[in-house]
Amino acid sequence: MKYGLFYYFLMMSTLVYSQTVIPLYDGRIPNAIDVPDEESSERRDNGILIVSKVSQPTLTIYLPPSEIATGKAVIICPGGGYGVLALSHEGTDVAEEFNRKGIAAFVLKYRLPSDETMIDKTIGPFQDAQRAIQRVRENAEQWNVKPDQIGIMGFSAGGHLASTAGTHFKSQSIPNPNNTSLRPDFMILVYPVISFDPEIGHSGSIKNLLGENPSQDLRGYYSNEKQVSTQTPPTYLVHAKNDPVSIQNSYVFEKALKEFKIPVASTYFEEGGHGFGMVNPTSSVKWMDEVENWMKITIID
Repeated sequence: MKYGLFYYFLMMSTLVYSQTVIPLYDGRIPNAIDVPDEESSERRDNGILIVSKVSQPTLTIYLPPSEIATGKAVIICPGGGYGVLALSHEGTDVAEEFNRKGIAAFVLKYRLPSDETMIDKTIGPFQDAQRAIQRVRENAEQWNVKPDQIGIMGFSAGGHLASTAGTHFKSQSIPNPNNTSLRPDFMILVYPVISFDPEIGHSGSIKNLLGENPSQDLRGYYSNEKQVSTQTPPTYLVHAKNDPVSIQNSYVFEKALKEFKIPVASTYFEEGGHGFGMVNPTSSVKWMDEVENWMKITIID
């Protein structure tokens, strides 16, 4: 028995996870204005990779070795206030951790809303999220993924995007000739922006997505706690109580989910602030392990 465990841990320590970057769209990008690609990236002093001016969306595919693959998959939407993307600690690092758990991961480098690159910037990121779900589901067999176990995860403003995908999936924003389901099977929302109510919403995310003075109707439409229904996917929430992106965002979403009897679980930290990624340095709780356990219970084969 001890030799079996030794070789198991040796294998886990030496596994190399395959990754491939593909364009999100095969042809013309919907809702796009033809302009030069001005995307840029920088590695900040804290080691975080920040990408800005994204107009050419991609999907980076991380597949676990077949011997540990569970068939579950997560599409990851990094945060950044709809102004930049924190692509490493809220994207690639998370994907690699999911692979270690036998879960396929797909990092979505989604378009950042801009009147210069989009006809309607309010729907650009949502289109990319729907396309990512469509693409993973339509290629599920090729990527060793179960088509009914494809979830979406988002950090901060990426959490708003993920929750938009989970509450607005009936609003088809992209061509869908195969009538592929655009509904994610579950959501993982990490210190998310949920509401565009000025009392609790994140003003920067609201401005970047909707513009300077959005109407009340538009704010309400993108306040995703108001869009929960009986078909909203099961959800896991992670948030710190001292986060400047108010934890009320998670609270109001959790309340709405419970009202519709949607399975919901959470890890709420007393401290940790915003943007801590996979590891909250103020706590010994490993929330990614909690999420993995929740997925085993909730996302049943």
